[in-house]
Amino acid sequence: MIRIGNASGFYGDRFDAVHEMLTGGALDVLTGDYLAELTMLILGRQRLKDPGGGYAKTFLRQLERSLGVAKEGGVKIVTNAGGLNPAGLAAAIRALAQDQGIDVNVAHVEGDDVRALGFDGALTANAYLGAWGIAECLAAGADIVVTGRVTDASLVVGPAAAHFGWGRTDYDRLAGATVAGHVLECGTQATGGNYAFFTEFDATRPGFPIAEVHADGSSVITKHPGTGGAVTTETITAQLLYEIQGADYLGPDVTTRFDTIALDGDGPDRVRISGVRGGPPPETVKVCVNTLAGFRNSATFVLCGLDVDAKAALVKQQLQFEDVTWTLARTDHVDAETEETASALLHATIRTPDPAVAKAFSRATVELALASYPGFTLTAPPADGTPMGVYRPEFVAPGSVEHVAVLPDGTRRHIPWTPGAPVRPRPVAVPGAAFGSTRRAPLGTILGARSGDKGGDANLGVWARHPAAYPWLATEMTTDRLRLLLPEAADLVIDRHLLPNLNAVNFVLHGLLDSGVATATRFDPQAKALGEWFRSRHVDIPEELL
Repeated sequence: MIRIGNASGFYGDRFDAVHEMLTGGALDVLTGDYLAELTMLILGRQRLKDPGGGYAKTFLRQLERSLGVAKEGGVKIVTNAGGLNPAGLAAAIRALAQDQGIDVNVAHVEGDDVRALGFDGALTANAYLGAWGIAECLAAGADIVVTGRVTDASLVVGPAAAHFGWGRTDYDRLAGATVAGHVLECGTQATGGNYAFFTEFDATRPGFPIAEVHADGSSVITKHPGTGGAVTTETITAQLLYEIQGADYLGPDVTTRFDTIALDGDGPDRVRISGVRGGPPPETVKVCVNTLAGFRNSATFVLCGLDVDAKAALVKQQLQFEDVTWTLARTDHVDAETEETASALLHATIRTPDPAVAKAFSRATVELALASYPGFTLTAPPADGTPMGVYRPEFVAPGSVEHVAVLPDGTRRHIPWTPGAPVRPRPVAVPGAAFGSTRRAPLGTILGARSGDKGGDANLGVWARHPAAYPWLATEMTTDRLRLLLPEAADLVIDRHLLPNLNAVNFVLHGLLDSGVATATRFDPQAKALGEWFRSRHVDIPEELL
């Protein structure tokens, strides 16, 4: 097997994790995922100010402490921290190694920047590359491989493919490694972080996950001994449902069938993943496009005590700006014992193409201090407007994207694309269900959930804690029922996908998040808490399931 660990699930994750993973136990490869749709926008703005930037500088600081440890332990490092400038980060790592007197072979993968294809208004346009460039770099003797925008799972698939010598049509093996990569990509979300039933173990400081990948593509997910959190079939199920769509998980190297995944306990903090089937990748390559779309500004008014609705109406009348989104959160209680619990919050967000208008919004807000409702106060002083970006996915032919592995000796090796095939949906039968008397209770009594964002869409994965509850989940939780439970989604298009092998249902709520996190005015702009809202809703549940 090959032991592949993860030390980062996003740009800003636990700084000490790289060192902790390298010193906490045996590893062959350490990965780090630093990129998300929003991160590409942030790095794009950074590159406007500094053409030599555009990569995750945090990773370089992490290596200052850990490069020697990795070299001494023989641990390879594979990371997408290269962002928009993998060559720049690779050069910075070589300079760091030279300063520290450490001999390391550094390679990088490039070609994902496809702005030249002519996407309208693109600040960034990056194709999702696959695993074969990473595998090529490792086969050439690289100790560190830096990439730009590859699929998150590629950070695991590439090392596994290189280690076992897999070929491009070893679809089941590649699919198995893709599942392991999907589990690892968000770090501690696989070991108890952001987990619905966190009270069942010590979730204070979850350890980062490790995948022991085998030659047949199966794996065991675990963590270093003595680290916090937990690895159970349910923590893994939660992560498997995170930000997916249907049963077919599309990637540039393989289409992975999530409806074939089998999970089994393999001892304390060990879960085996097996049975995963795969097929050819889709015919097109996904591109992450970010554009600048004006400016936004916001203010939150505290409305304390009586006449909350009238106070909110007065503020709306006084602030006469176009394209302002208003949200009144009735957090106030009647006859409250504290001032805070006697208060409601009125959120106002303006979006405008003109930075002067965004700044004027702040000035107008401040000018109301002595001229508005009684008890006028804000949660924080308003600031100037900030740039706003819009994410959109695009799809292009593989032949239009050049995938290049730049080896440690500088050789540039062009990576061919695996031929794709159409992806056709497969029908899934809804199980029959007949239950007796019911009792009103929160959904979270018998269901777990995890939610997140994909651009402007929200993903909501729901699983039954016990297999006996899955038929009820599959029959009761229709899209119409979900709209009733989550009224904010009442007018949205919602897709539903059944995953009986995981006792789960996945929903995609199209447009809940507007054009993505950088533009959303919703209270929870990345839908991270959507699952917990769902679990808090009370419904009539069969008593035999409670």
